[in-house]
Amino acid sequence: MKKTLLSLTLAAALGTSLSGCFPVVAAGVGTGVVMATDRRTSGTFIEDQEIELKTDHNIAEQLGDKVHVNVTSVNRSVLLTGEASTEALRQQAEGIAAGVTNVKAVHNEIAVAAPSSLASRGNDAYLTSLVKARFIDARKFDINHVKVVTENGTVYLLGLTSHQEADDATEIARTTGGVQKVVRIFEYID
Repeated sequence: MKKTLLSLTLAAALGTSLSGCFPVVAAGVGTGVVMATDRRTSGTFIEDQEIELKTDHNIAEQLGDKVHVNVTSVNRSVLLTGEASTEALRQQAEGIAAGVTNVKAVHNEIAVAAPSSLASRGNDAYLTSLVKARFIDARKFDINHVKVVTENGTVYLLGLTSHQEADDATEIARTTGGVQKVVRIFEYID
C-alpha cells in the first residue's frame, strides 16, 4: 500500500511539473518551424529576438511609463510603434533603439500622443490577425515572409520579400476592412 501511494504521489508530482514543460517545448518547436521557413539566417533570427528584448527593456528602464512603445525587429531593422507624450521622448526612444548592439536601422513610427486605449490595442490585434488570415486565404506567398504590426489602425508590413510579394501583401492589407493605412518596410531580395 505504501509503495502504491508513493508511486501515485510521485506520478502526480512529476505530471504537474512536466505539464509546465509542454508549452515551452511547443513554443520551441513552433519557433523552430518559423525559423526554418524564414528567409533570415538562424543567427539573424535570434539577433532580431535579442534586439527586440534589449530595446524593449532599455526603453522601459529609461523612459518608464512616459511612453508606450512596441519594438519589432526584422533583419536587424527596428520598427518602433506606439505613443510618446512629447517629441523629445519620441526621439529619445529612437536613440535608445539605435544604441542597441547589431541594430542597423530604426524606423520611428511613434506618434506624439497620449497612450492608446485597451480597446484600440484590441482592435489592432484583431486587424493584425485579420490581415494574416487573408494572407493565408490568398496563398500568394509564405506568410512567414511578411511580418504584420498594427498600431492605431495603421498596418506596418516588414520582411525580406520579392517586389511581387510586397505588392501582394500591401494589396491584401490595404483592402482589409478597418485598415486605415499601410506602411511598407520591406527589404527586397530580387
